[in-house]
Amino acid sequence: MVKVKVEYLGYIKSLLKKRFEELELEEGAPLAELLTMLSERHGEPFKREVYEPGYEDLKEGFMAMLNGTLIGRLQGLRTPLKDGDHLILMTLVDGG
Repeated sequence: MVKVKVEYLGYIKSLLKKRFEELELEEGAPLAELLTMLSERHGEPFKREVYEPGYEDLKEGFMAMLNGTLIGRLQGLRTPLKDGDHLILMTLVDGG
């Protein structure tokens, strides 16, 4: 088993009313599995706004960084997780 720390920033933090949580998964489990666990834990608001299990990516307007790297620069939702990973989920900021 591996422990992954999840940090929420911006709208997601307000939606869930928490900033951090830690989850345990099987070693090498893909990021999609962690997001599915979060969807089950936080229910419809998370599924509607952030991630719907079975989708190929986060919902529009959201991004994720794993250990300081955007997941798009890794293997996306297929990125395998290891003990001590730190996932940050946040809203995209746009404007000028």
